[in-house]
Amino acid sequence: MNFYTRKWIKPGDLNPNKSLFGGSLLQWIDEEAAIYAIIQLGSQRVVTKYMSEINFENPGREGDIIELGIKATHFGRTSITLTCEVRNKITKLVILTIDKIVFVLLDENGNPAPHGKTTITYTDERLKEE
Repeated sequence: MNFYTRKWIKPGDLNPNKSLFGGSLLQWIDEEAAIYAIIQLGSQRVVTKYMSEINFENPGREGDIIELGIKATHFGRTSITLTCEVRNKITKLVILTIDKIVFVLLDENGNPAPHGKTTITYTDERLKEE
């Protein structure tokens, strides 16, 4: 899994328990996953269709730097399925995992559209997964 995005947890990202607010983290994940899907499918007409169980494993705290890892696991006819892991950049402790995030490509009328993709697109050869 490649970790493309890093976020710095700031006071505005915290819940009353002074840990990272889950809603903030899920917003960051949805945006990062959408960008990943857009790059893979070559179109901005993608929507989040499904997100599996979200497992919070460790808290994020103010001042922590976290990284979001996204990986394509399956290409459907009109969809792409991703997996996600968020971890603390310094300690490498896993903060959250999501086994399955599905995005669907839409046509200009908002209907699912075939994308014809079967393999991961790399925008930087250094980032190829093994």
